[in-house]
Amino acid sequence: MFTEEHRQALRRLLVAQGLPPEIEAAQKMVGDGSDRQFYRFAVGDLSLLAVLPSVSQPQGMAEARAANALGHHFFAHGAAVPKIYGFAEECGLILFEDLGDTKLQDLVLQHGADAPEVVAYYRQALATLAHLQTETRDGFQPDWCWDTPRYDRELILARESGYFQKALCEDFLGMSGLPSGLGQEFIFLAERAMQEPTDFILHRDFQSRNLMICEGKVRIIDFQGARLGPLGYDPASLLIDPYAGLSQARQLDLLGCYLDALASHIPLDRGRFIEGYYYMALQRNLQILGAFAFLSKNRGKQFFRQFITPAASTLDAHLAAPQGRDFPCLHAVVEQARNCLNNQHGTP
Repeated sequence: MFTEEHRQALRRLLVAQGLPPEIEAAQKMVGDGSDRQFYRFAVGDLSLLAVLPSVSQPQGMAEARAANALGHHFFAHGAAVPKIYGFAEECGLILFEDLGDTKLQDLVLQHGADAPEVVAYYRQALATLAHLQTETRDGFQPDWCWDTPRYDRELILARESGYFQKALCEDFLGMSGLPSGLGQEFIFLAERAMQEPTDFILHRDFQSRNLMICEGKVRIIDFQGARLGPLGYDPASLLIDPYAGLSQARQLDLLGCYLDALASHIPLDRGRFIEGYYYMALQRNLQILGAFAFLSKNRGKQFFRQFITPAASTLDAHLAAPQGRDFPCLHAVVEQARNCLNNQHGTP
């Protein structure tokens, strides 16, 4: 809750910015999967967002410090992130520019993913991503990262493929007796994913609900989990995003747009990138399913439940590609999981 300590910290931050300390009634906002708290309030004609760290998670303050350091760094390097007006070290409150309420997903739901204005925003989003991934590396300090400094094999096995197995298959669906070769396939996938260069900036949750549309521009939020990592993961996150459900044809079109944007920043071997992109998208799909299952079952956030079945369908289709022949155990598990999901919904 917004305490007197928070109010005092907020007033100090406002005064430091030369703004009047009179705070109009704060409106509590609803977050997605995060346990952080969000409050919108006005100071004169300026609308601001106060973000408080999670009180239920021990890493809440570390996450807040990361968000502040990363946000200032990205903004200073021209990335499309909100301006930070201040940070209260003693309580973790961050004072952000308010970007409004319109998410990219809202426009997809309103107009359809193939509407020209929506496609234009996707292209803009991918161009801003290419800039973030490449042009903010100068001066980036891995010790700012609160979680891990780099996307690596341990993270992949524990919190993507392992997350999928534990949170979705075992806990959410109650599956048992999974194929003995599944673990080896996960190791193969992790090792293949780690063949991709990991010296770029990775947002790690670059999807349509974390992209705000403000005054005709795409702005990036929820970047506090950024770290060093491979290029392909973030565009895959956006293009296979179950919140939007882009068609395969649209995904391919937008991937080409992303590669065009990326080539304006760094030398690019498109064939090499596309080869690795398959494995990045596969990893992200596993992470999505684990996260949605965990948030639905363990955190009681039922909003995410509706996206599990479409994400499982995307994973099944992805495994049907020629590269999927290396993952027969995973393919079998996904088929079983889809049957369990259909049974949960009463579908024959």
